[in-house]
Amino acid sequence: MKIDIPLGVLDHSWIFHGDTPAEAFRQTVQLAKRAEEWGYRRFWVSEHHDTPNIAGSSPEVLISYLLANTARIRVGSGGVMLQHYSPYKVAENFNALATLAPGRVDLGIGRAAGGLPRSTRALRRGSGDIPDVADKLRELQRFLQVPPEGERPLAGLRAQPVPEIPAQIFMLGASADSGKLAAELGLPYAYALIINKDEDVAARAFDHYRRAYRHGAGEQPRSLLALSVIVADTEEEAARLAADNVRIKFHLPDGLAYTAVTRQEAEAFIRRIGERYPTTVQEAADVYGSPESVRHRLLRLQAKYGVDEFIVSTVVADFAARLRSYELLIQAVGRCTQ
Repeated sequence: MKIDIPLGVLDHSWIFHGDTPAEAFRQTVQLAKRAEEWGYRRFWVSEHHDTPNIAGSSPEVLISYLLANTARIRVGSGGVMLQHYSPYKVAENFNALATLAPGRVDLGIGRAAGGLPRSTRALRRGSGDIPDVADKLRELQRFLQVPPEGERPLAGLRAQPVPEIPAQIFMLGASADSGKLAAELGLPYAYALIINKDEDVAARAFDHYRRAYRHGAGEQPRSLLALSVIVADTEEEAARLAADNVRIKFHLPDGLAYTAVTRQEAEAFIRRIGERYPTTVQEAADVYGSPESVRHRLLRLQAKYGVDEFIVSTVVADFAARLRSYELLIQAVGRCTQ
């Protein structure tokens, strides 16, 4: 039995031991091409700052290159950290992308900082206080959706160029509050189990989202689950690959936290900060195993949350094994329609 549900990829452009940033980007481009060939619906790239093991700090730039190197697959951000930026400039960037590649651009919006406090200070230098992200997201919606003249922010200012098909906005989050905000704004919602593994929180987030969803312009609620998956030809091989990846959460002062998803990243963080903080260690992979066992687990998650799509991230240093995991997954789950 195959799962009749679309699949997407979330890629971070990891710089594994011995690789260079250029090699990480080459692997991202190759993975996007193969994902399109295999039948994945969308390919998202992340935004991380001051993270030596991740090359993906500028999703808009990487998205433009990936669009130029693919033909059908949707390409987007998972996500843009809107707290740092002007909604007007984000709208200009994604309007340009949507004009160059009509109907293929996704704009996932995250509320987190995407890095440590020092990178946040650097990104926001000269900007004053951090405004409410919900207000910035509403402003971004107005710039992207070309509302009636009287509803445009800043006396009718438009974000040029105006594409025939605007980028599709997605609300990303890992809490019940993010589900409520997505519902209030009438946006598709992607819950990041990859960040918050508490399945009860995920259930509450999706429940809040569906019950409070504001229907507008005929849109229906659309829910996505982002999770870490490793598939191999055998259970033993999948377990070996999964054992190399852990999620190490550093508990920083003032209630802040930093999460590393490999031991290598955790070691780099300790070297960079020069201090040790209390940590919580979990397995990084939410689902791993043979194609058959992974299919059954995804069926269970689909039934539990009623999600419309899965967005999958596979963190495996061996690039051949990473490609094989994505290939086995699409074969197990079923090819989606582009």
